[in-house]
Amino acid sequence: MAAQEAHSIAAPRRHRVVVLALDGVIPFELGIPQRIFGRARDAGGSRLYEVVTCGVRGPGAVRTDADFDITVTHGPEALATADTVVVPASYELGPVYEQGRLTDELTAALSRLNPAARLVAICTGGYVLAAAGFLDGRPATTHWSSADHFQALFPQVEVDADVLFIDDGDVLTSAGVAAGVDLCLHLVRRDHGSAVAGEVARRTVVPPHRDGGQAQYIRRPVPEPQLATTREARAWALGRLDQPLQLRDLAEREAMSVRTFTRRFREEVGMSPGQWLTQQRVERARHLLESSDLSVDQVARDAGFGTAQSMRQHLQAALGVTPTAYRRTFREPPATPPRACPPSASSTPRKNLSHSPVHNSAAESAS
Repeated sequence: MAAQEAHSIAAPRRHRVVVLALDGVIPFELGIPQRIFGRARDAGGSRLYEVVTCGVRGPGAVRTDADFDITVTHGPEALATADTVVVPASYELGPVYEQGRLTDELTAALSRLNPAARLVAICTGGYVLAAAGFLDGRPATTHWSSADHFQALFPQVEVDADVLFIDDGDVLTSAGVAAGVDLCLHLVRRDHGSAVAGEVARRTVVPPHRDGGQAQYIRRPVPEPQLATTREARAWALGRLDQPLQLRDLAEREAMSVRTFTRRFREEVGMSPGQWLTQQRVERARHLLESSDLSVDQVARDAGFGTAQSMRQHLQAALGVTPTAYRRTFREPPATPPRACPPSASSTPRKNLSHSPVHNSAAESAS
C-alpha cells in the first residue's frame, strides 16, 4: 500500500525554460538556452530544466537570419507554462527596433506570459522586453553596437553598455552574442550553485566565468599599441588572493607606472584592478563556501577579505545573501527541486526585487 502511495505521487516538475523564437532569429543565440540549461544535471544525473521553443503564431516554420528555417512545435500558449522565458536576438524586429513598439502579434503572444516567470533577453532580444515595458526604470544591457540606439529609443531604461549581462532579479539582459552563454551560466549558478554551472561550462568548453565586460571587445577609434599587457599581473594576483595586494604591486609585475597599468587594465578587462580583485575574491569565497567545511572566518581569510564582516558586506553586495545563507543554499541538497513557478492567470504587475542588480555577476563595490 505504501509503495502504491509513493508511486502515485507525481514527480516534481522541472523548471521550465521557454524560448521565444521570432522571425529573423539568430541561430547561435537561439541555441544557447538548450545548450546551457539543457545540460544542467543534479548529483543523480537528472535534468534540472526542461527547455522548449515556441513561436508567436503557433507551431510551424520560423525564419532565421541564416539560409535555413526552423520548425517549432509550440505556439505562444507555451509562455503561460514558463518559469523562465528567454528572448534571443532577431534581425527582423521591425517596429520593435525602429519605433520601440510591439506588433499586434507580439502583444498577443506576450499577453500569455506567466506573471511569475523570470524574463531573460539575449543581445537585441532586450528590445522586445523594453518595448513591452518590462525594463522601465530598470538597468539593462544589449550589444555594445546597439547601446546608443537602445538608450535613445527607450530613455526610461538605464542602459549599461560596458557589462556582459545584468541580473535585476526577475528580469535579466545580456550583451551581444556569446554574452548569452555567460548569462545562462550565471542563471544556472544562481539556481544551483557553482559546481553545477562549472560542470555545464566544462561540457560546453567555455570558461565558467569571464573577466570584464563589453569594453574589452569594442574597437576604439585610435587604439594604442598593446605591446604590454596586464595578463601576468592578473595570474600572479590569482595565486595570492589570500594576501594583501596593492595596486603598485600589480603594476610592478608588468614594469609599469600605476597610472599606465590602471589604464591598460581597464582597456583589457573592462573594470578597475580593485573591482577585478573583489570579483575574484567573491568567486573564491563562493567556491570555498560550497566545497569546503572551513569556518566563515577561515573562508574570509583564504579569499583575501581578512574578516568575516568584510566578506559578508562584499557577498551581500554581489549576491544579495550572507555567507551563511549562501552556504546553506548550495551545500545542503534541497528537499525539493528548485522553484517551478506555477502558471497563473492573474495580472499581477511585475515588480523589481529588493536586492541590488548584479552586473556581469560580479561585485562592483571596490574602487
